[in-house]
Amino acid sequence: MKRRSVVAVRHVAFEDLGLLAGVLDAAGWDIAYCEAATDDLGHRSIANADLVIVLGGPIGVGDAHAFPFLTREIALIEHRLARHKPTLGICLGAQLMAAALGAPVFAGPQKEIGWGSLALTREGHRSPLAPLAEAGTQVLHWHGDTFDLPRGAKRLAFNELYENQAFSFGRCGLGLQFHLEADARELEEWYVGHSVELGVARIDVAALRQAGIARHPDAARVAGAVFGSWLDGLFPQERPGRRMSVHEAQAAHPA
Repeated sequence: MKRRSVVAVRHVAFEDLGLLAGVLDAAGWDIAYCEAATDDLGHRSIANADLVIVLGGPIGVGDAHAFPFLTREIALIEHRLARHKPTLGICLGAQLMAAALGAPVFAGPQKEIGWGSLALTREGHRSPLAPLAEAGTQVLHWHGDTFDLPRGAKRLAFNELYENQAFSFGRCGLGLQFHLEADARELEEWYVGHSVELGVARIDVAALRQAGIARHPDAARVAGAVFGSWLDGLFPQERPGRRMSVHEAQAAHPA
């Protein structure tokens, strides 16, 4: 069976796939990184990859005048979603996905940095995000911008501060405002790289670190459950001794 390819579009070196890399590696995916600021976002290896994951970063959609590559990212996402190619946006990636779908992106009511819970909509409970509804489950929030729900999208999650924490677009588009991929060990690099932001927001790094360590086992389990379920829905595995049905083949390779 041909190995599937995933390209992660990265904005800063320390915000990578984190926990999701292990899920992909265990499933036999070929993983490659694309540096958003310097690589050719229009290259066919990215545009035609089996899966593209657009990661987070310290800039926003409104910064395109200073960082023109953001406009190229929006075009990449628009290209893929129009062709039903699986695309996941995380934090900044979700905001870029919303922009690609024509929704406004703007500053939220306040910075949201830290571990917290989410509420799922009815559609969210029926989606791969269902494990997030388990009692005590928390995710890492680290953003200040938000967006309106794109036309044609389904709202999957929200909390008391932000109405749109996750959405789906068709079968192949998923936007997560929060960091499902956050890994306690790799977050040490975030604390350094985002030290100015944390200082301005008066975030206690020691407390944030301890929360990350405490949440890590559950975060790893939930990330595997959510992301694994989403991938299984997009790319049904052929079980030994059993051939894919026509329906499964069409679902795995939509026109």
